[in-house]
Amino acid sequence: MNPIEITEVRVSLRNDDKLKAFVSITLNHAFVIRGLKVIKGNSGLFVAMPSRKRPDGQHQDLAHPINDATRKYLTQKVMAEYERELAHPTHVPEPVERHSKEFN
Repeated sequence: MNPIEITEVRVSLRNDDKLKAFVSITLNHAFVIRGLKVIKGNSGLFVAMPSRKRPDGQHQDLAHPINDATRKYLTQKVMAEYERELAHPTHVPEPVERHSKEFN
């Protein structure tokens, strides 16, 4: 069993070619991580961790799993909630502008 339990996943769908959703997760009913993204890449959908752009233009993760088991668990939980939200959206996804601060 994983010592960290994802107790809540909130998905905010986006109407964009690549950015499909913003996601927040709650760990153990006690700690929230915002800024995860569901991205459509060349090989399909994946969960991107919260990141910031460094001065050299590269992106650096602000929070991320440190082992494969935790990454797999997080991805499964996020993607399951993403699929649920797609099937029964709680709101209509809004377009995201390419140059918005949220997307960078």
